[in-house]
Amino acid sequence: MAVSDAPDLTPRPTAERSRRSGRRILPIVVLTLVMIAGGVIITQALSTAVDYYCNVDEIGVRSGCDEDRRLRLQGTVAEGSVVTGTVATIFDIEFNDVVVAVEYEGEPGGIFRECLPVVVHGVFDTESGLFLGDRVEVKHSEEYVAVNDDRLSEAEAMACQPSA
Repeated sequence: MAVSDAPDLTPRPTAERSRRSGRRILPIVVLTLVMIAGGVIITQALSTAVDYYCNVDEIGVRSGCDEDRRLRLQGTVAEGSVVTGTVATIFDIEFNDVVVAVEYEGEPGGIFRECLPVVVHGVFDTESGLFLGDRVEVKHSEEYVAVNDDRLSEAEAMACQPSA
């Protein structure tokens, strides 16, 4: 074996080694940043996706029923309170003698009317004090099955009788 055929066993310069290790670290750093960003996005989405179910009389009283968060607010549409405009429908919902004014963008439609139990999804407007609803659910038949059946029974018992 000739001297020229022998492999070169001299150490490589340190600059080349650090450049190679930098190539290995970059994907790890990028993957870590992507995972952290994904975790933050998922946490924010889940925290804003939770709508607490509250009766009108539980606002500011029960844990989770705070005016500064998104809620599903349950009560009965107060008699004589429905005002339908071109842009919004304004009405009051009540439960246990506590009343909240609701502004719903549009017309609730369906069988929505006074003296019916409803669940309104939305948020409180701190300036006006109105509950700004973006979804209204109305009990629509005797076959209705609800997770909070006892609350609906209470609302029906306290509901006024609609005028003909």
